[in-house]
Amino acid sequence: MRQLFLDTETTGLSAEGGDRVIELGCVELVNRKLTGNNLHFYFNPGRDSHEDALKVHGISNEFLRDKPKFKDVVQEILDYVQGAEIIIHNAAFDVGFLNKELELAGQKPFTTFVDSVVDTLVMAKQMYPGKRNSLDALCDRLGVDNSGRTLHGALLDAELLADVYINLTRGQEALLIDAGGDEGQSGSEESVDLSGFVLPVIQANAQEQAAHEEQLAQLDKASGGKTLWRQAAAA
Repeated sequence: MRQLFLDTETTGLSAEGGDRVIELGCVELVNRKLTGNNLHFYFNPGRDSHEDALKVHGISNEFLRDKPKFKDVVQEILDYVQGAEIIIHNAAFDVGFLNKELELAGQKPFTTFVDSVVDTLVMAKQMYPGKRNSLDALCDRLGVDNSGRTLHGALLDAELLADVYINLTRGQEALLIDAGGDEGQSGSEESVDLSGFVLPVIQANAQEQAAHEEQLAQLDKASGGKTLWRQAAAA
């Protein structure tokens, strides 16, 4: 599986209002291992960054003046992301800006070129309802070293996001490994007939059921009513 962790920096907060992408960073993982085949561009946006945006990313207007326009390297970007699973923190923001840049370059929307887009902010809200789930907060919670992040930067943030994602999904990976077994082992294992065993069924008591309902209610609130447990039960 080819996964790309993507982040952008922009001149402001509104793509429809005329703000543009000034930096794009992508980090590649194949089979959950860093490959070093990353992508990083700065762009001349043709306009100055808002003062508040400059405080976030620190990328000066002067620094960007000799950088390429997004449209000048758009084909290289599309060739790089083609068919990959894209992982972004707060994906709606970045994809919205990329769609506007692609539109201005005469290209189709971003999702046309990739396999799928995964939003780690949505993942984190489901896993940690009611808690802060910014990239910095997740780094602190998961033990990811972000001490070098004094300002936002697309490539650095993409690298941090890759580390955060691996930690977020580590339990899932372990389950898959356990289910698949160790293909490298040799020899035979004794087969046990379990048909004669009767497993006891222990029903949850009233207190446990109430605690379960309270937890589902919190998940419902955090996910906007999209709790997978309830959806599966209703299916």
